[in-house]
Amino acid sequence: MPPNPHEHIAEPPKDCTHCPRLVALRLENQRKQPDWFNGAVPSFGPDDAQLLIVGLAPGLQGANRTGRPFTGDYAGDLLYQTLSDYGFSKGKYGASATDGLTLTNCMITNAVRCLPPENKPNGAEIKNCQPFLRGRIDGLARLEIILALGKIAHDSVLRSFGLRLAEAKFAHGALHQLPDGRMLIDSYHCSRYNTNTGRLTTQMFQEVFAQIRHLLDLENNKS
Repeated sequence: MPPNPHEHIAEPPKDCTHCPRLVALRLENQRKQPDWFNGAVPSFGPDDAQLLIVGLAPGLQGANRTGRPFTGDYAGDLLYQTLSDYGFSKGKYGASATDGLTLTNCMITNAVRCLPPENKPNGAEIKNCQPFLRGRIDGLARLEIILALGKIAHDSVLRSFGLRLAEAKFAHGALHQLPDGRMLIDSYHCSRYNTNTGRLTTQMFQEVFAQIRHLLDLENNKS
C-alpha cells in the first residue's frame, strides 16, 4: 500500500516497497552492482537547517551508488561547489558519502527517494513519495526556505502543502510564499543536460543562492 498521507514520516526505509517499478529496478541494480547503495536515499544535512533543497531523484551513478543525495555525479559537482561558495557546507566535496563533507544550515533531499528508470519517475511514484517530503518539511523546525530544483520538485512541494499547481507556477528564480509563511524558490535542475544546453549557467545558479543567502541573513538579523 502507498504511504498514509497523514503519517508524516521523513525518511522511508532503504528497502521501501511502495513503487513496484522502482523496486524491480533496485533489485536489478543489486544483482549488477551489489556494492552500491541501491535503496531509498536518505536526506543529508542537519535537522536545524533553515534551507531545504529538493531535487528530483537519485541518479544511477550518483546517489543510488553512494547513498547520499547529489553525490557522485555531475549535478553534485555544481551543487556542492555552490553550497561551499555560499557558506552552506564545511569540508571538501569528494564525490563520496565518506568524504567528510558536512552541511551547514542546509539539508538536501529528493522528491522521489529511489532511482527511477531513465531518471523519469511516473506520477504514481511521485505521489507515493510526497508524504515523505511532507514529513521531511515538518521535521525541520527552523526551516525558512525550500529550494526546488526543477518542476517535479516544485510541484511536489506545492502538493505537499495541498496547493494547486496553478497557484505558483514554476520559473527559474521565482519566489513563492507558502501557506505557513515559508518561502519556495525555484531553479532549473543542475543537471549536466541543463548546463550543457545553456538552460542553466553557473551564474544563474549562483544568483539563486545569493538570493537565498540574502533572505536568510535578513531573517537571522531580525533576532
